[in-house]
Order: sequence, then structure tokens, then C-alpha cells
Amino acid sequence: QVQLVESGGGLVQAGGSLRLSCAASGRTFRGYPMGWFRQAPGKERELVAGISWSGSSTYYADSVKGRFTISRDNAKKTVYLQMNSLKPEDTAVYYCAANSQLRLHSGYDYWGQGTQVTVSS
Repeated sequence: QVQLVESGGGLVQAGGSLRLSCAASGRTFRGYPMGWFRQAPGKERELVAGISWSGSSTYYADSVKGRFTISRDNAKKTVYLQMNSLKPEDTAVYYCAANSQLRLHSGYDYWGQGTQVTVSS
């Protein structure tokens, strides 16, 4: 099992920035792609950003391209999501996820508990 714990969420004004962190522990997640998902009230959970083990491949949803940056530090077993130019529509619970199936875009099977991000207008 892989345990994932998110931190860094909070309340921010539109145009502001937040950095989310996800610390992994337990069974090694070596080789696993990692992703950040979000779920707003009444909406489906969506993949916001993903990153391969090496960091050489990344994915971003169109809605966050140019504003969000995903990165990872495998030595620290931590994944980050830097969120800039935040908009009220970015308000959601953000989840960190790991993919033992080694796919970047789907099949994530380990999940954190989520952290709330609220962007006020």
C-alpha cells in the first residue's frame, strides 16, 4: 500500500497562488506516475495534472495550462502542484493520486484524503 497525505490547501483571493504538497509513505512508489485531481461540488472528479516517475512527461488539463505546474522530488517522496493566477472556478477539493498501473492519464489507484482549495472573487 501507498499512503498519500496532501497539504497546502486554503483560502486565497482570485489571482493569488498556492502550492499543494503530497507526501508518500509506505510501500515504495518507485516508478509510479503521480497526479493531482480535483472535485468541485456537483461535478465529477477530474485529472488536473500528471507527472511521470522521471518527470520527463507531464499532463495538464486545458483549464489549468499555463497556470499550474506539477513537479516531484522522488528523494523526498513528495509531489507538488504550484497553482498561480487562481480563479474562483479552481475552487475544489484537490486529491493526490498514484498509479501503480504506470499510466499517466488514467487508472490511478492510490488516493490521498484531499485538501480544500477555495478561491474568492
